[in-house]
Amino acid sequence: MKENFEYWTFSKKAELIMKSIPKGKIISYGAVAALAGSPKAARRVVQILHRTDNIPWHRIVNSQGKIAIKDYDGFQEQKMLLEMEGVKSDSKGKIELEKYQWKCYSIDELI
Repeated sequence: MKENFEYWTFSKKAELIMKSIPKGKIISYGAVAALAGSPKAARRVVQILHRTDNIPWHRIVNSQGKIAIKDYDGFQEQKMLLEMEGVKSDSKGKIELEKYQWKCYSIDELI
C-alpha cells in the first residue's frame, strides 16, 4: 500500500528524501526542496540538515554540483566522504552532475 505524503510536513518529506539518497550519488539542496514540495526552500533544507541526525549530509551539494561548505575542515570531510563512495570532485569541490546526480523524480518513488 502506497503512503499518502499529502499531509506530511515539508521537514518530514525532506528528511525522507535525504535519507534515501543512495551511496555514490548526490543531489542539490534545491532538488530536495522541490521533491518535498517547496522548490524555493533550499535554505530550509540546510536548516533541516543542521538539526537532524542520521542524514547522509555529505551527499547534498549546491545547484552547481559543488561542495558548499566554506570551512576548510568541513569541506575536506565532505570531499573525503564522497570520495569513499566513489564520487570524484576537483580541488574546488566541483562534482560532475551528469555522472553522479541522483535521479529521483517524485517522492512517491521512495516507497
